[in-house]
Amino acid sequence: MRPFSRDGGGSRSRYGSDQEAPEAKEREHLPELDADITPDELDKQARDELRSLPGDLADLVASHLVATARALEQEDPERAYEHAKVARRFAGRIGIVREATGIAAYHAGQYAEALGDLRAARRMTGSDDYLPIMADSERGLGRPERALDLVKSKEAERLDRAGRIELAIVESGARRDLGQHDAAVVTLQRIPELRDPQPKPWSARLAFAYADALAHAGHEAAATDWFGRAMAFDEDGETDAAERYAELTGALIEDVEEDFDETDETDETEESGEELPDLGDLLASPVRESVVEISEESGAQALAEPAGEKPGTAEAAASEGEKPAAGESAAEEPAKAAKRVVSGKAEKSEKAEESGVPLGPAFIEPDFGDVLEDPQEKSEN
Repeated sequence: MRPFSRDGGGSRSRYGSDQEAPEAKEREHLPELDADITPDELDKQARDELRSLPGDLADLVASHLVATARALEQEDPERAYEHAKVARRFAGRIGIVREATGIAAYHAGQYAEALGDLRAARRMTGSDDYLPIMADSERGLGRPERALDLVKSKEAERLDRAGRIELAIVESGARRDLGQHDAAVVTLQRIPELRDPQPKPWSARLAFAYADALAHAGHEAAATDWFGRAMAFDEDGETDAAERYAELTGALIEDVEEDFDETDETDETEESGEELPDLGDLLASPVRESVVEISEESGAQALAEPAGEKPGTAEAAASEGEKPAAGESAAEEPAKAAKRVVSGKAEKSEKAEESGVPLGPAFIEPDFGDVLEDPQEKSEN
C-alpha cells in the first residue's frame, strides 16, 4: 500500500501540525547581518557568479558572503561559518559559495565539512587552488598520510608560486605529525624562496614554519635565529614568531606587548641586569651563521619513507605542544584567500622594491649531499 495514497493509507497532516512549527522556525533562523553590510561590497567576479539567482536571493547570498569575510577578518571563524552556511543553503551549486564555505569551515576547525565543500568547489570551478587547505584539513582529521597524497598529486604541480609554498608548509607539518622531523626540515630547505631576504607575502609564514620544524628537530639555536627572522618579516602579526622567539631567548619584545608598562620593564631590567633587545635592533641584526647538519642518509631516507611507516596524527603532534593544523600550516595564507574570494580585497602587495630586511645570511645550509639535487639535473648529467 502506498503510504500517501488517496485510499487512506497515510496522512500528510503531520507535516503541517502545530507541534512541528517551532522546529520549522528554528530551521529558518538566519544569523543576523550587521546593519552596514551591503551586497555591493562583494567583488564583481563573485557577483557575476551569482547572476543565476533571482535578484533578492542573490543580494541575500552576497550579503552573507560579505559577512563571512568580515567575520574572518575579525578572527571569529565560528560566526563566519554560520554566515557561509546560509549562503550554501540558498546557493549550494555555485562554486564561489562552496569555496567560501569550505574556507570558513576550515578556519572554524570543521575539517570534514571543509573537505566536502572544497571538493565540491573543485568540481564546479576546476581550480586546484584549494589543495593546501584540503591537505591541511586532512592533517586536522589526523590523516597526515592523505595530506601527503595530495602533496604528491598531479594537481599540485599546477599550483602557482604561493600555492606551492603553502603546500610545502603543509607537507612539512605532515612529516612532523608522522615523526619524520628531519624530513620536515629538508622539505622546507628545498624551497628556493627560503633564501630570499626580501619580504614577500609568504615570507613570514615560510620562515616561521622552517623555524618550527628546526625546533621540533632539536636545532634550538637555528630555530631561534629563524623565529627572529620570521618576526622581522611579520609586520601584521600573522604568526606567533615573537612569542616563540621570546620563549627561546627570554627576551621581551616591546612592540608585541599589549598595554606594556615601561615602569615594569625598568624594574625587571634592574633586577635581572639583562639588557632587553629593541625590535628595531633585532630587525637590523644579522642571522647567526649556524649550520643544521642533516646527513645524506637520514635526509634522503626520511623523504623516501612511505607515509604509513611511522603512524602518527595531528592530534598527537598537538599533545607535544604544536597547534592543530589550522593554527600552523596553511591557516594564514588561506585566510587571505578567503577574504579575496568573498570580499575582493587585494592581496598584500610585495614590498621588496621599497625596502629590504638586512638580515645577513638568509639560509642555513644543510649538509645532506644529494638530497637537494634536482632529479632533472641528474637525468641531464
